[in-house]
Parts: sequence; structure tokens; C-alpha cells
Amino acid sequence: MLFEKIGLINDAFEYQKDMYVGVEGDTITYIGTDAPEDAERLGRRYDGTGKVLMPGFYNAHGHSPMSLMRGYGENLPLDRWLNEMIWPFEAKLYRKAVYWSTLLTMAESARFGIVSTSDMYMWPDDMLRAVSVSGEKVNIARCVMNFTGVRPEDNDSFKAMKDTILMYHGFENGRILTDASLHAEYTNDEATIRAVAEYAAEQEVRKHVHVAETASETEGCRERHGGRSPVEYLADMGVFDVPATAAHCVWLTDRDRAILADKGVTVACNPISNLKLVSGICDIKALYDRGVNVAIGTDSVSSNNSLDFFEELKVFALLGKYQSQDPSAMNPQQVLYSATRAGALAQGREDCGLIREGFKADLIVVDLNVPNMQPIHDVTNNLVYSASGKDVLLTMADGRILCENGECLTVDFEQAAAETEVARIRILGQL
Repeated sequence: MLFEKIGLINDAFEYQKDMYVGVEGDTITYIGTDAPEDAERLGRRYDGTGKVLMPGFYNAHGHSPMSLMRGYGENLPLDRWLNEMIWPFEAKLYRKAVYWSTLLTMAESARFGIVSTSDMYMWPDDMLRAVSVSGEKVNIARCVMNFTGVRPEDNDSFKAMKDTILMYHGFENGRILTDASLHAEYTNDEATIRAVAEYAAEQEVRKHVHVAETASETEGCRERHGGRSPVEYLADMGVFDVPATAAHCVWLTDRDRAILADKGVTVACNPISNLKLVSGICDIKALYDRGVNVAIGTDSVSSNNSLDFFEELKVFALLGKYQSQDPSAMNPQQVLYSATRAGALAQGREDCGLIREGFKADLIVVDLNVPNMQPIHDVTNNLVYSASGKDVLLTMADGRILCENGECLTVDFEQAAAETEVARIRILGQL
């Protein structure tokens, strides 16, 4: 495929107009100001007039089957939301419900330009069946929870995490990767936390964990563990001794940020979810200033309530300005990097997240010819502050078009929505 005469967000996250980008198989093979001499070998020619081509979005923290709970359990703080609404609902989940709700989430992801998700949840087999059908990428993490203090090797979630890593890591030519995962410090005992850390190191996989999401979680950790913050405690347990993604990181100290930077931990900031649950505001600029890799996540649609990633970018940028009290903070290049390349690096996808020859063709086309994008003083500013997910005209992952002109090409949206509704009604009837 050849994109021609299209605006381009290049690998420095700067705008170039009237560019040509060629894709062969799953790879970007040509970038130039003129069409390649042998353009016919690239097949379809895509007219980029009035459009911009940019890297696809990497959702650094999600729980895809929770589309089943969109709009459920509203207006509650995190602890009550989990204990009174979400966990009782999840206790009634079954395989078909997980499959169809994940597929629905994949359709929404593709519609809004998300090409890959770091997904932490249960029922990984059924989630992965759905991801495989959709053509999306995923870093799947079967999260471990151990409330009872049973030995890790006797804990069902720990055994399921190990099985998932052994069965699926590198599946489908690397499109599907697996991470080790703790749900959080407060949902596991020390033996389990250490066991997950040791298994991740043994298998040389990445790690995904909720960290310092709320003030009560953070203070509770200090009370349980001799004054140590969640970051300090998890670091002492070896959790950050392999590449890791720490989701949320709202309640951090300067020492916490120094540890995260030293250990090379990615912070997955989830601005809309944290605002909706009144968990707090992550100090993004302070993390940037420390050199921490900051990526962007949606969290689940039950605490968001959508996967419109452009909406996430805008709130992320605005909160960074507000928290730092610096209107010059959060330049568009930083924000676009966090939405794309930073998330790809968090997933261990070194050849993704940039428009560069030899990189994977994970691309989106955004319409500039819509009222909310005109006039244009600076394309990158418009992408961060003016664009909508509905402006995404095409989403491509590994060179395969997943969605074009609002139509999902890999997922039967109507069936996925109908089957998810059947599951929702069935589960609510059991509560």
C-alpha cells in the first residue's frame, strides 16, 4: 500500500506535508517526498489529501472484557466501586461473555486508532481468541490476586498466569505477547509478590501492576510495610527488576519517582479514569523531568467510559499543565510520543510506535478536513487539543487495515454488541 501526498507525523513527532509512505507486508518500507520509482509493487494507492498519517496508539493499561460493565457502578469511589459492584459482577463471568466483550472492545479500539493494548485481566484464553480474530496487538497479563495467603503454587491465578506465559508468549509472529502481572500490592501477600517477580525474571517477560492509584491504598501500604510506599515496597520485592509497567502512579513521592526512573519502569497514566473515580492526578511533568517513560492508558471502559484516545490525550496534556502550574508544559511532541512510542516501548515492541523505514506498519490516518480541525496553525497542537476519535479514517496494525471510514473490517460489530448484551443481561439476572 502507498500513502501518497499525505501529511506525516515523522519520527521526531513533527509535521511534514505531502509525503509518500509505502507499506509491504507488516513493515514500512518507504518514506519520501516523491513516489518510489516502483510504486506499482506496493499495490493500493491511498490519496492522503487533507489527511495526516501518524503512528497508531498504544493503550498502556486496559481491562478489555470490562466493556460488559460500561456505565455500571457509577458515582462511587474506587474501593466501593470494586467491592460492591465490579468484583461481584466479575464473579459471574463466563467464557463466552469474556470473548464477546473483548471483541467489542477490539472493535472500539480499532475505530479510535488504538493498535495495541497492555491488557490485565482474567480468562486469558478467551481474550486472546478475540484479539486474534480482531488483528489487534496485545500484551496480555493474567493478573494474580491472593487474598487468602495460600501458597503461590496453590493459587489458581498464579498458576493461570504461568500457563498463559508458557502458552502464548510470542504467539502469531509476536503480535501477541504476555506479561507477568500482580493486580496490586494490597491484593497479594509478600510470598506471592516475590513469586511473581521471580517467575517474570525466570521467563524474561515484562511485568504489569497497579501502583499507588489512591491515597488510601498508599497509606495502607505504609501501615502494612513499615512506612514504605507502594513503589518502595514493590521495588524491595524485586517487582521492578525486569522491565515493568506501573499503572496509575498518582500518589508518588520524589523518592518514588527516582526509583521508577532508576529501574526503567514505565508509568501508564490513566487521566480520565483517575478523575472519574476521584483517585487523584498523576504529576506527569515531574515524571518527565525525572526521565521516566510515561505512556497513556484508558483503564477499563467501566471507569472511563470510552476508548476515544484523542480524548485521553487532551485530558493528559491539560492535567500535566494544571498539576505543574506551568502552561508551557506538555508540548505536543511529548504528548504524542507518550501516546505512541512510549507505549510501544512499554510493551517491548522496539520496532513499533514510529513512522520509520523498517518499523512495523502500525498506522492511523486522521482527517484534517473537518470543522474541529480547521483552521490549522499547528497540526500537532490540533491533534492533541482539537481531534476526536471519530476523525480517524483508517487504522492499520502490522500492515493490515482493521477499520476504515468508520467500518470495522475484522470484527462483526453488530454480533459482538448483541452477544455482549446477552451476557450483560444474564449476569445481572444472577446478582
